Amino acid sequence: MKQLHIKVLVGLFLAAGVLAWGGARLWDSLGTLPGVPVAAPIVLALIAAVLAATAFALRARLRAQRERRPGAKGVDPLVAARAVVFGQASALVASLVAGLYGGVGVFLLTTGLDAVPRRDQAIYAGLSVAAGVAVVAAAIFLERVCKLPEDDGNGNGNGNGGADVSV
Repeated sequence: MKQLHIKVLVGLFLAAGVLAWGGARLWDSLGTLPGVPVAAPIVLALIAAVLAATAFALRARLRAQRERRPGAKGVDPLVAARAVVFGQASALVASLVAGLYGGVGVFLLTTGLDAVPRRDQAIYAGLSVAAGVAVVAAAIFLERVCKLPEDDGNGNGNGNGGADVSV
């Protein structure tokens, strides 16, 4: 499984932001601008919380397994892989969504916040961007927690990415 790259996420964020800014300009010139839903930052924050809780739970279980604590429950590799895939997908979508709301927010900030509805929309857009960044951070943390240990470089590596395999 390939690791997330920050450059890809930033590129998605910027591309979506530029497109959203241009779309918002066009849409506003035609009449009304579609609103930023109040639920957007809430949903993104909930996804970030789920990813962070998953990461902390898996980290505690992996630590207990490494320290060979009695009664420690191991982590099924398939569960860890599914968690990482969920985190990566969430990070990609969150960077796109945050870019979209960021572009709309920049448009709202540059055109003036005289009206209360526009000010509220700018606030919701800013909160959505912050929650999107939290999703990306939680996903990267989850990915780091589930990463296999690297070869330590002193010849003890077994060619399996650091995983001990007994025959």
